[in-house]
Order: sequence, then C-alpha cells, then structure tokens
Amino acid sequence: MKQKLFFTMITAFFITAVHAQKRSAGITAYAITASEKGYANWTEVKLIDLVSGEVVQSVYQNNSETVSLNARTKKAIAKHDELRTDKPFATNSAACAYDQKHERLYYTPMGINQLRYIDLRSNAIYYFEDEPFGVSTGSANVQNMVTRMVIAADGNGYALTNNGKHLIKFTTNKKATITDLGTLTDDASNGETSIHSFRGYGGDMVADESGNLYVITANRNVFKVNIESRIAIFKGMIKGLPEGFTANGAAVENGTEIIISSATTTKGYYKFDLQDMQAVKISTATSVFNTADLANATLVSDKNKDAAIKNTEENKLTVKTTSSKAVVVENSGKEKLAVYPNPVSTGSVRINFTDYAVGNYELQLIDLSGKMISTQSIILNNKTQVQEYKLPALLARGTYLLKIMNSGNRVVNTEKLIVE
Repeated sequence: MKQKLFFTMITAFFITAVHAQKRSAGITAYAITASEKGYANWTEVKLIDLVSGEVVQSVYQNNSETVSLNARTKKAIAKHDELRTDKPFATNSAACAYDQKHERLYYTPMGINQLRYIDLRSNAIYYFEDEPFGVSTGSANVQNMVTRMVIAADGNGYALTNNGKHLIKFTTNKKATITDLGTLTDDASNGETSIHSFRGYGGDMVADESGNLYVITANRNVFKVNIESRIAIFKGMIKGLPEGFTANGAAVENGTEIIISSATTTKGYYKFDLQDMQAVKISTATSVFNTADLANATLVSDKNKDAAIKNTEENKLTVKTTSSKAVVVENSGKEKLAVYPNPVSTGSVRINFTDYAVGNYELQLIDLSGKMISTQSIILNNKTQVQEYKLPALLARGTYLLKIMNSGNRVVNTEKLIVE
C-alpha cells in the first residue's frame, strides 16, 4: 500500500514538473481553438508557444474519449440528451482561466450555464452540475453568454457575460462557491464608450496584482474594472492591429504587456502595452491557430516598468561629444529641463535647458525597457538655451525617456516623453 502511494506521489510530481518545463520553454498560454488553423469550431484546448506559434501540448482533442465527472461527487456524468451536452465542448467555448495553484483549466461552454474544469494532471474533466453559472437561455442568447474569464490575484475566478451585466465569481478551493456579483457600471468618464455595448461582445479578461480586472473587448477596447466597486473605466482602444483582427484571447506576458489572439485571423499573435495601447506582432510563424480564448497565470504588474525606468536612470553610458576636446563640467544639481510639446504628435520637440553649466552634453532617447533609440550631441553656451530635437523616423507611439548626460558621464536630468 505504501509503495503504491509513493509511486502515485512520484508520478504526480513528474507530471507537474513536465507541465512547468513546457511552460518555461517560451511565452505560452492555453488556447481554446479548433483542430486545424482557420476553423471556427472552438472544441479543443492546446498549450501554445505564442512566439513560435507551435503547439507545445494538445490538452484536449474533440475526438478523444475523456472521463467527465461531477465536481462534487466525483461520479461519472450521465448523458442528458441527444445533443450530448455532456460532452466537454458540446457547444464550443470562448472563456477559460488557468488556475496554476491547482493545475486546472476552468471554462464554460457557450450557451450552457455550467462551470467546468480540466484537471491538467489527470486530464479528467469536472462539471458543477445543477449549479447556475450565468443566465444564458441558449445559443441564441448572445448577450448573456460568458466569453471572458480569469483567475485573479485573490485566487478566485471571475467570468463576465458579453453585455457586462453579470460578473460571476467562483472560488477554487475544495468547497467551491459560485456567486453572481451583478452588473458592471460605466465610469462617468467613459462617455459613449460603454462596457455594455454590443459592439464589444466577445474578448477576454486579465487581472492585475491590485484587485483589478482588465476587460479586452472583441472590438479592441480596454476597460479597467475594480472587483470591489465593479466600476469599469475605459482605458483606450488598442492601436496597430491589422484590419479584421478581433481581440478574442488575452494573456499577460510581463509587466503591463498583454498578448492577444484573434478568432478571425491566423496571421499572428500581437502584444500591446497598457501604457500606450500600441500593438506589435510577436509571433514569427507565417500562420498561427486562431483562438476563441487564451489563459495563463501571469498578472499585470507595474513593477517591471518601474525597475526599467530606475535602471535607465542609473545606467552609465559612453558619451559622444561634438568636439575632440570635450568640456568637463561640474553641474550644480539645480538644472531644469522642459520638453514641449509633450505629448508630441509631430516629428520634433523643443527642449528648454535652464541653469546648465557651459559644456558638451549628450541627449539620449531610451524606451522603457532600457533600449537606446538614438543619441544627439549638443553644446550648451547659455544659462537658458532652447534646442530642437528631431525624433527618429518611424518612431513607434509610446512612452520614452529623454536623458541628459554631461561630459563626466553623469545623468543631469531625465524627462518622460510621450509620442502619440
């Protein structure tokens, strides 16, 4: 008996280790997709490397024979009708959430008010039978379908209907509870852009470390939702996505960067930053699996951005001067720097230097990851001097740092520059 128990524990540990190793191989997320690229039957689950586009693991295949159990009793699910709603993805699905602590992938079928999860250790699938999970009356009741789901920082799961009128909380402990928290409320600043708009039906949710959810609608709008107040604040629209790209899946990569996938195109996966909403393509494959949803365990955090800004402040970089005889200056620490216009939408800005010592300086443009974009050598001869700085051609929208280095390789001043 003891030997059998020991063998079971070792096996479980090995399976968990394999899952962890696969996830660490690249930027990965669980995806609800079809058996082939370009199809729209959301009945399979794959662990996908979002950079290479390759399938790391096939978690569930529609033609596989999988054991379906009641989540409470652990007994086999009885067949209910000719439509075989007892099948795991009988009506497709567009909402899933990865519970890393318990190695589960929670999901709900479209048009069926039932919470289900895949045990990623055993591949068994569990249903919370006869426990309402939403108010949908079937496949035609699109507004009440659950299409967004995430595990938040508190360890609980949250799911949201298309119309934003039912935020559903579910706990992931042994005595799981399902609670309909009610409707979301638009913040007064949202104007005509509402979390309830039918134009935004679909999409996904991610969560941050501070008790907030980020709802990404299919039509590319982003709302920040506080779980306690259930107030939705419109943060902006994702820019730079190709025509026809609907945002259906979302997974946090790092910091405030979010990767999104589409149900309508196989052209690639993109990521955007909550700071500037500018999307860039990250997948290298010529085509990828289009998906109805994505899920991973990473939370939105500002810590990485703060660290990057601090790092760029402290970096000591080589100074290039306009003369072979650089003037070494001693700065007083009272130097002032003003940049205008800021934000900038044209190709140049003016920089007003005040109380700088006469000498050679270098202007450095750096992105928030610490990458050097461009440098420009300047000479300051007056107590107050205005210098025009032309931005690099094709500079992407976003937030950058303008850093002023003196000839002693010391940072004199840093100013944030927003490019629109």
